[in-house]
Amino acid sequence: MRRYCLLFAVFLTVLPSAFTADKPTAEQLDFFEKNIRPLFLSDCVRCHGEKKQEAGLRLDSPAGIRKGTDKGSILGDVDKSTLIKSIRRQGDYAMPPDKELPKEKVEAIVAWLKAGAAMPEGGVIAKQPNAKDHWAFQPLKQSAIRNPQTAIDSFITEKLKANNLTMSPKADKRTLIRRAYFDLIGLPPSYEDVQAFEKDESPEAFAKVVDKLLAMPQYGERWARHWLDVARYADTKGYVFTEDRNYPYAYTFREYVIRSLNEDKPYNRFVVEQLAADKLDLRDKRDLAGMGFLTVGRRFSNNIHDIIDDRIDLVGRGLMGLSIGCARCHDHKFDPVPIADYYSLYGVFQSSNEPKELPLIGEVPRTPELIAFEAELAKKEKAAADFEKKMYADALAPFKKSDSIATMLLATKETEGFPNDKADKWGNERKIDPRILERWRSAVKGHDDIFGPWRTLAAKPITPELLKSLKGNSYIVELLRESQPTKLSDVAMIYGELLELAATESGADGRKPAGGDAEWQSLTTRLIGAEGILNPPNTDIDKLVPIATKRIFRTLRNDAMTMRAKSPLAPPRAMVMNDNAKPTEPVVFLRGSPNNRGPQVPRRMPELLAGKDRKPFSNGSGRLDLANAIVDPSNPLTPRVIVNRVWMWHFGQGFVRTPSDFGIRTELPTHPELLDWLAHTFITQDGWSLKKLHRRILLSETYQQSSVVNAESAKADPENRWLSRFSRHRLDFEGMRDSLLVAAGTLDKSIGGRSENLFTAPFTKRRTVYGFVDRQNLPGTFQAFDFASPEQHTPQRFQTTVPQQALFLMNSPFAIEQAKAAAARTSGTVENRVKQLYRTILSREPTTQELALACDYLFETPTLAWEQLAQVLLLSNEFAFVD
Repeated sequence: MRRYCLLFAVFLTVLPSAFTADKPTAEQLDFFEKNIRPLFLSDCVRCHGEKKQEAGLRLDSPAGIRKGTDKGSILGDVDKSTLIKSIRRQGDYAMPPDKELPKEKVEAIVAWLKAGAAMPEGGVIAKQPNAKDHWAFQPLKQSAIRNPQTAIDSFITEKLKANNLTMSPKADKRTLIRRAYFDLIGLPPSYEDVQAFEKDESPEAFAKVVDKLLAMPQYGERWARHWLDVARYADTKGYVFTEDRNYPYAYTFREYVIRSLNEDKPYNRFVVEQLAADKLDLRDKRDLAGMGFLTVGRRFSNNIHDIIDDRIDLVGRGLMGLSIGCARCHDHKFDPVPIADYYSLYGVFQSSNEPKELPLIGEVPRTPELIAFEAELAKKEKAAADFEKKMYADALAPFKKSDSIATMLLATKETEGFPNDKADKWGNERKIDPRILERWRSAVKGHDDIFGPWRTLAAKPITPELLKSLKGNSYIVELLRESQPTKLSDVAMIYGELLELAATESGADGRKPAGGDAEWQSLTTRLIGAEGILNPPNTDIDKLVPIATKRIFRTLRNDAMTMRAKSPLAPPRAMVMNDNAKPTEPVVFLRGSPNNRGPQVPRRMPELLAGKDRKPFSNGSGRLDLANAIVDPSNPLTPRVIVNRVWMWHFGQGFVRTPSDFGIRTELPTHPELLDWLAHTFITQDGWSLKKLHRRILLSETYQQSSVVNAESAKADPENRWLSRFSRHRLDFEGMRDSLLVAAGTLDKSIGGRSENLFTAPFTKRRTVYGFVDRQNLPGTFQAFDFASPEQHTPQRFQTTVPQQALFLMNSPFAIEQAKAAAARTSGTVENRVKQLYRTILSREPTTQELALACDYLFETPTLAWEQLAQVLLLSNEFAFVD
């Protein structure tokens, strides 16, 4: 232990000076919480903490690190660190001395050091914050009664006045309608739309535009993409090694979101369906697809613990702005979320499963082609299923032999009292599969009728008197008394021979010992029945299957899955979850390790949200209970979070600048009273209607302000936190690509359908929301345009301006193709054609100067001029930005 503590004394001699510089970012502190703090707590502060400081060094606080040791400062140059060599076991001192750190932990330490070794001022052992003092955990506050039509503007004006600012003038009509179109449907208005709006002098002119847009099916497509960012949508699983990487039915979740938004499904119902549609009495079975919210995430090489952690993180941050995932290894160090509450939710998702046969949610006409498809698919799936059954049966066969059973029984004696990790190590050293060994260890402890005699004989010297005293299963006791063994190995073989008969069901031929059939059947069931000792789940024996056999199975299975996934004849299915037959009673994993089990906890809502007297979930897994608790009006986080998100998607920034973190470290909202008023109104007056929320926001003077920057206000409020103007922003990739198709006159406006590749010729004309998203190999074009990473929940997209964006519009075959198509739409005289291009691409007439410049260019340039002029307009800031 002393050497391990000294390791971290060396560790901290290489901390860069950045440690004492600026305030650490939220991302740096998150990294510290998940990767570094547990290590400090488990192995360092005992020797370098509050009670004991070897060499004068205290590591549990930033002040202690800045002070250093008795000999002086411990801060230094990361590049000269010997720590990295030590933890990689390359230097003179391999650290830790008793075990090799996993590669990911080594790299985490390296990354932490290089990033500045950020640590919160509260230190390693932080005090639990008081939730009563944090604004986000308080009930929604009802402000004094205000006119709902002007409430937003009154709240904004009050803040502006307090900061010596005023609103900007109203935007001109062309700017305003273009803003609303891109905001609500993600497409530009036509020239005719702009002209009609400019000519409408009625007070309700803009309201009519907003109502029209909210009623269009394209609204659902636009706003579904926002929600898909939250839901970390992708059409693939990520790295899963041998299995098919595709999600054949991910698209049905996307269709569910589009349809739900177009129908203006109340947000509380929208949330409940995404967590527990299988537990509801549904009028439309297509709503089952909403559960893709949980199931379209990354698969982490099928590590169930990481999959569940991802789902907890999604539910916590995505729906409530609460980073519950930070409590996976220890109590949350900032928010009042103890580790027990994390594992209460872990038990909810561990009590749920994804069925192999997903439910149908739509039918296709039963044509001869469909019937033939179903027959061929059934043939392929049966071949894969039969091969899988035989593959695992062959892998298990050796473990049903008498000598193998005897070996496992003796192994349980040798590992008696061992903790799981030590028993696993013991088994690996002897080439005994740890999972099989653990099943035998549990069985010997749990089945007194079968293994009571074994435990008795294993605990004492074997004598005739001891054999006579045996109690338990009559078959086993009868054989032991007849055989009169003198060694434990002989006892193990007697068990082995008897259990082999039961495991292979060969006792039915008359070779079973004398006794009742009921007793024999009970023994057989314990061995090879559901969850029997010799009937482990396939995941536990998968590595026992030869690689060559796995390849054959993978080919058979993937052939069937590919046919099901890609055939247009395959009817849609929902990626649901179902409750297990018996819910899991979860336990805390100490330090996040599944092999280090702590106290049992009930499945229930976190205390922060439901109070100390909260009751355990009683409806199956608890997913429906959880969903109802999340949308309960008494939970202030859910409405605050969604209202803040909607505001952010309209204005570019939310009242809370960390839209998925409303915890203790969050900055105060810029307009807390307005946030609460909108959240309260959203529930009580608007019935959780997102369309009513949109309408309320868009009809405000705040939204309709000009984006022209005033020098005085820009100096006083450069980030536009107080909203003295509308913030100009660049089109996202979806808006930009869809606008190119609109300009070309080729946009396919059909709603729904499977995902399509956007980046290979011939280029699809579908809207970008229908593009195929490969989680593991996200296309570079997506990345260049700040597309949401599907690796995890995305609270807010980055906004960057990089050369690749302009280069795409200049050189990509897709952009050039749309420029050619836009130019080809024009006809008539040169002046008329120029005007048509401006109307088509920019929804306006060219100015006199623009018209003259274009005509001069066309007169002096070869035949490619029209295509190039169209491309110049498509490259313009006016096309790519929204004011």
